[in-house]
Amino acid sequence: MTQSAQPTQVWLTQKTYDRLNAELEDLRGPRRQEVIERISAARDEGDLKENGGYHAAKDEQGKIEARIIQLEEMLSQASTETSDDDGVVSPGKLVTYRYAGDDEDEQFLLGAREVDDDHEDVEVFSPQSPLGSAMVGATRGSTVDFEAPNGKTLKIEVVDAVPFRE
Repeated sequence: MTQSAQPTQVWLTQKTYDRLNAELEDLRGPRRQEVIERISAARDEGDLKENGGYHAAKDEQGKIEARIIQLEEMLSQASTETSDDDGVVSPGKLVTYRYAGDDEDEQFLLGAREVDDDHEDVEVFSPQSPLGSAMVGATRGSTVDFEAPNGKTLKIEVVDAVPFRE
């Protein structure tokens, strides 16, 4: 028997956590109930083989149940805690960086991609993304190697990493 991997903590802003929690409650309650009623009504119509409404409702039910599982898992692993202001790149930090030899600073928030929906003013990268994973653990002033999508290795300087404030 193989042992399952440890769950990965997911960093969310409080705004994103609240939005996802509200979506979960809606899916568990009103949305789930509405689909069950549609399935029941379609069953009452008779022959299910050629009942498009029944099949559409069953498909929607499957999508709702899958999303419920996804949200439950994500929210059970979620943290909204503000990171320490220690200059180390970690989830929940607003990271300022520049490519070696470039004078222009760029920024991103290291967190779950779902945060992007609530904070369009800042680019969000997950810790599992190529850029995020290359920078996790790096400290202010350090340089890291980053393998770009085109396969080239680029040097990136960490200018700053500060806790994100909504």
